[in-house]
Amino acid sequence: MTTQEVAEAFTALCKAGQMDEAGLKFWAENVRSIENMEGPSSVAEGIPALIAKGEWWYGAHEVHSVETHGPYVNGDQFALRFVMDITNKESGERVAMDEIAVYTVANGKISEERFYY
Repeated sequence: MTTQEVAEAFTALCKAGQMDEAGLKFWAENVRSIENMEGPSSVAEGIPALIAKGEWWYGAHEVHSVETHGPYVNGDQFALRFVMDITNKESGERVAMDEIAVYTVANGKISEERFYY
């Protein structure tokens, strides 16, 4: 699959609320996920680590809504914009999150994802 094809199919799943399915379908075995923060949780590598990261995130947050915008493709990368309404379960704080995700594609799979917020 081309980057454009991966971007369109991945985005369609995200827009349908199937974020986990999108990752499982398109992540490379050695995928790397990089968050915009310091510390040991800032980088996750490999599908099991990304699954665990997602489980933690959904366990820690109540998601009220998610809008997915894009994809915006350039070469071997594409970007998506996520606008989310979430509540942190521990603090009870409800926040609007606006995040850009940049995905790098190699051999028809997502080899890296970086988040900007």
